[in-house]
Amino acid sequence: MASVYDLKPKFQNLLRPLCGGLARWGVTANQVTLAAAVLSIAEGTAILLTQGARWTLLLLPLLLFIRMALNAIDGMLAREFDQKSRLGAILNELGDVVSDSALYLPFAVIPGVNAALVVAVVVLAIFTEMTGVVAVQIGATRRYDGPFGKSDRALAFGVLAVALATGSVASLPVTAYLGVMIFCACLTIYKRARSALREIVA
Repeated sequence: MASVYDLKPKFQNLLRPLCGGLARWGVTANQVTLAAAVLSIAEGTAILLTQGARWTLLLLPLLLFIRMALNAIDGMLAREFDQKSRLGAILNELGDVVSDSALYLPFAVIPGVNAALVVAVVVLAIFTEMTGVVAVQIGATRRYDGPFGKSDRALAFGVLAVALATGSVASLPVTAYLGVMIFCACLTIYKRARSALREIVA
């Protein structure tokens, strides 16, 4: 099933010159990982404190794009510039979960948005990433299967943020939209678990 994650190789190629420059300047993969988390927490806090002020929601797609770029860069720095470390692996996985939670949970306080469904989406997002990581524990590779991985969630919430900020929710029923997110998250958890099990059996 198609996923935004499939575009990652092309995205990395575009970022490779910048990545090389950062490496020459002494920037480390772990620093980039932490920067992505800090930016996410700052944006999520702004959404929370303003209850989804228009400017914070319109800023979210840009922040999500920057976060995706930073996530790609930290991986390239680790792999291509000999910066892999156990600490980096921990920060990478925790950083994704922290960033997702910080960015998306504040949607629960926005008027007109079903708080329980937002929480459900975020909890399932955490389960999705846990399933991907657990695959390694049973001898498979880290699973990134879609249709609702990290990049897909970013796109989905970016669209929701713009719809809420511009008053386009009439054409985007929020409750139904969140329901689709929940379905896609459950499907992704199932696919990652199944793919991991098939991988170790093959």
